[in-house]
Amino acid sequence: MSRRAARRDRQSEPGPFGSRPYDLVKEFAIALTLVAVVTVVLATVFSSPDEKPITLASWAKAAPNDFTATAVAELGGTSSTAQYGPPYNTTPGAGQKLGPVGLQRAGGVRHPVDTAQDFVLLPLGNAPQPPTVPAALAQWSAAPASQQQVWTSAYADALAKAPDGDPAQVAAGDYGPVPALTAQLLELARGGALDGALLSQGGFYQSDYTKPLLFLSDGAYLADQARAQHLAGDQWGMMNETGNYPGQAWLWLYTFWYQIDPFKTSHNADALVWGLMALLSLAFVLVPFIPGVRSIPRWTRVYRLIWRQHYREADERERLDRPPTGRQ
Repeated sequence: MSRRAARRDRQSEPGPFGSRPYDLVKEFAIALTLVAVVTVVLATVFSSPDEKPITLASWAKAAPNDFTATAVAELGGTSSTAQYGPPYNTTPGAGQKLGPVGLQRAGGVRHPVDTAQDFVLLPLGNAPQPPTVPAALAQWSAAPASQQQVWTSAYADALAKAPDGDPAQVAAGDYGPVPALTAQLLELARGGALDGALLSQGGFYQSDYTKPLLFLSDGAYLADQARAQHLAGDQWGMMNETGNYPGQAWLWLYTFWYQIDPFKTSHNADALVWGLMALLSLAFVLVPFIPGVRSIPRWTRVYRLIWRQHYREADERERLDRPPTGRQ
């Protein structure tokens, strides 16, 4: 055996180093079990609260007067959804803009919604109804748009003047078929049929909740529930969670702009905030290429604070390597 081979054999021997058997599969199984148990315990104690969903049925039962007033607005085309513009409808002048660029209108109408037809008339026409409802639907369909507008406007004003907006206490007047239609829609919603009726308009797979959510958002009930949970826009709602649970803290900068002027009072707030965040994100990406800004770490020497241990040891080595000085 050559000297080189003998030296290699001696280097491969364990020598003074101890050894013991190691079961990798066993260690992995133990670690996986511990992590799974800890995850389940923490998820049980600290997980997000299981809030019951707000549906059209729960809204109709909890705030029937608000539901009726919203149904009148949907029927008359005066609700927020009816006047929102793209992607739901082609309301003239509607939509947020970023300067001269109409961001909403650029995408066009991709999810058409006719609030009178989709939220009121179609659900009533497709569900089993008492004899008065088909007659009311026929009267509504036979009337011109101008007359329909007169009926819904008059009934909306009467509801606003009634005590607590109660339809039962509305003053007598010419409201056409509107009271009959909205009263039956309320009964339909209370029974849960309206939730299914709006979902079934989306296609075979009933997973598109756009129309139920739009109907809910047009009323005051959903906004009141959100504000009670500190989820409103002026309550830093974007980064909050329901109850006393921590929310999405990383969204603080995005929701910050909604708390100050001019964003919090602007109808273009979403577009303005989006544009500002896009500009800030671009500036952050381009930091290494911006003269002056890219030199801030060098001027402030902040890197020495971050890597202080390295520089402390480097300074110590330099001090030890420095030749001693003395008087001759």
